Amino acid sequence: MDDRETLMMTPGPTALPEEVREAMARPIQNPDIEPAFSEFYGDFLGKLARVYGTDDDLVVLAGEGMVGLEASVASLIEPGDTVLCLANGIYGAGFGDLVSLHGGEPVLHEVSPTEGFDPEAVREAVEEHEPDVATMVHCETPTGVLNDFDGVLDVFDEAGVLTICDAVSSLGGVEVPTESIDICLGASQKCFSAPPGLATLSVSEAAWERIEAIEQRSFYLNLEPWRDLGFEDPPAAFPYTHSVSDLYALDAALDRLLDEGIGTVFERHARAAAHCRERGRDLGLEPFASEHSSPTVTAFAVENADTLRERVATEGVVLATGLGEFSESVLRVGHMGYNAEIGRVDRAMDALEAVLD
Repeated sequence: MDDRETLMMTPGPTALPEEVREAMARPIQNPDIEPAFSEFYGDFLGKLARVYGTDDDLVVLAGEGMVGLEASVASLIEPGDTVLCLANGIYGAGFGDLVSLHGGEPVLHEVSPTEGFDPEAVREAVEEHEPDVATMVHCETPTGVLNDFDGVLDVFDEAGVLTICDAVSSLGGVEVPTESIDICLGASQKCFSAPPGLATLSVSEAAWERIEAIEQRSFYLNLEPWRDLGFEDPPAAFPYTHSVSDLYALDAALDRLLDEGIGTVFERHARAAAHCRERGRDLGLEPFASEHSSPTVTAFAVENADTLRERVATEGVVLATGLGEFSESVLRVGHMGYNAEIGRVDRAMDALEAVLD
């Protein structure tokens, strides 16, 4: 192992740019008292909206991405509601567990982990089960699969089905159809390249109407108090004390994305992904799902993934294995956010080549 700093090339958390780390160290303001923080927060939400590409309201919750997933389910779903859960991976299926936990009736629409979703098959499922809400995952990170939901979202829109989409591992690295999604979820530690600790949500007017109409069943995970905070004097009335330092860090990360330009950021991710897969093929490795691979993470089909991960770590690079049934058959390189850069990909693949040799 050389004397360079260890390179973390996992699919979240990512390495942090220096200015993001510095922003987190700023002296904090009191969000409940100081008007200056309200001004900062209003500007911050404006930046986040530009990255999301949406005019919908935005909510930022303290906690990593799972907080946003559960808050969405807790706020939209009443006991007895039918929820269609699109699943071609562990996180898509996991939505069903959250739905059950909050009293809903999950119906799993499952396809192979290497396949996408057929809009006509989804339409048949909607006609058969008449769901109130549908859940889906844009990027199934454990297998590196990016799902195309354009046609699927049209089906749900025509049927009046509200949608929750986990875009935690894609938002900020690839285009997400946020304007067609009722609640779109992101997280600070993925393509934003900020520290873990914040979940981000865009919430449509239709979603707000449902949230406000159903009986509250959760205190901390209820989204309703986050609507119409107001940023004029006196300071914004946050439901709870916000994670100020995490917000400073994410604000700096958003500045980086916007300064580069969102279109340019997407192109950079695409180049990094293509280069990673080219290097992998030179080593005899193929992506787990070659036809649906995400620009933010490459999941290579391997044997003994955990042993490979440990050996790569001795070269000063941290990679990740798959999860669940793919924990030993998938090795993942996260080229998202700050790590979507050819030099970083090359260092990771050089380390992998060294241990394979």
